[in-house]
Amino acid sequence: MLRVFDFIFSLLGLVFGFPVLVVIYVVGLFDTGSPVFTQERVGRNKKPFTLVKFRTMKVDTASVASHLASSSAITPMGAFLRKTKLDELPQLWNVLKGEMSLVGPRPGLFNQEELTAAREAAGVFDVRPGITGLAQVNEIDMSTPELLAKTDAQMIKELNVASYFKFIFQTVLGKGSGDRVKS
Repeated sequence: MLRVFDFIFSLLGLVFGFPVLVVIYVVGLFDTGSPVFTQERVGRNKKPFTLVKFRTMKVDTASVASHLASSSAITPMGAFLRKTKLDELPQLWNVLKGEMSLVGPRPGLFNQEELTAAREAAGVFDVRPGITGLAQVNEIDMSTPELLAKTDAQMIKELNVASYFKFIFQTVLGKGSGDRVKS
């Protein structure tokens, strides 16, 4: 049932959000010269997939978890995109393709071994990763891998239609601040 919602809402989001995507893309050309960012992430059953986002950091920034990146790497446009969570919009394509869900555990990087091990032990890889979820609206990020894995497992266990919509609305209304970066 939730996959049907994922498909419908991601398709509608891409169609009706297309003008916004184009504007952000064009502004991003001036901001970084390369407005779209792709990165291999850990997906369902630990299979790799290519996550698509709007770039929020300088092009030459190392491919590490946000909490390990320096805040000086974030561009002015990137700060706005992160604050408004508009940098996540291209992931609707990942949702449409079935690689992600709107609600689920945020997909980590393969080099985040501690997080991957904690999530594997908690059964988190049994589901599609998501754009938002319980951890995100409660500002729990990848800097605390054990807590994140525990929170993700709790969300998966309790996820239903009502909580699916609750996490989406909380995210749209600005609850949670996204991944922290080093100052």
